[in-house]
Amino acid sequence: MALDLEVIARKAEGGSGYPPLLFVHGSCHAAWCWDEHFLPYFAERGFDAHALSLRGHGASEGGERLRWTSIASYVADVEQVAAELPREPVVIGHSLGGFVVQKYLERHQTPGAVLVAPAPAVGMLSASARMSRRDPLLTLRILLSMEPYTMFATPERAGRFLFSPDIDGDTLHRHWSRLGRESFRSWTQMLTNRPDAERIRRTPILILAGEGDRLIPESALRHTADLYRADLTLIPETAHDIMLEANWEQAAEAMLDWLKRTLETA
Repeated sequence: MALDLEVIARKAEGGSGYPPLLFVHGSCHAAWCWDEHFLPYFAERGFDAHALSLRGHGASEGGERLRWTSIASYVADVEQVAAELPREPVVIGHSLGGFVVQKYLERHQTPGAVLVAPAPAVGMLSASARMSRRDPLLTLRILLSMEPYTMFATPERAGRFLFSPDIDGDTLHRHWSRLGRESFRSWTQMLTNRPDAERIRRTPILILAGEGDRLIPESALRHTADLYRADLTLIPETAHDIMLEANWEQAAEAMLDWLKRTLETA
């Protein structure tokens, strides 16, 4: 049964000759994070751009069952929204959303895909272990509460994990105030659930990440790029939440350049 999912859409004036773009957010975020900059940016440059809020996020239904929502359910949400678009979209996923997109690509060959600071193809076990060593008390709190939002529950924590150190306080608080709960089950599934690389590499892929990302190490990004035969672009002086960082436009320009080159040769 179809769910009532929030979708924010920004259409290109006069129509678009490109496949539509479908943006998928990461943990504790919702469609709003793409509408801050990226949706209007791409609409102004000739793309029909859409962002969905996965079930239990933003204005989408499913919040009462969020803790035990699976990655497969998130993939079903992407499939539902993609099916409502006039053409198979280019799928773009950030962080956990990048992992959801990888699982989506196991079953769908799209014109292209962009993984933005994605959970790596080998899973999040190594990155989670590194965080546990650095902050064992926080890790214990997440496990006891079964609530991933604990990681970002204060502006200080959100700033530490998601943004560059020089973000101003008002901007940080504005973004932090819009974060919400996340599925504990989806987090545990990301630890060891490896996507099918053979199927995924059928699709042209760009991996886009920040050099200052404190959650996903560069080595994991390079391994994922090698596994999928993907292009890799690292943006200097940029942290995990690329689409909300001060130099977001540099990342958007890199994505735009790749999309135009890839879609024109498809």
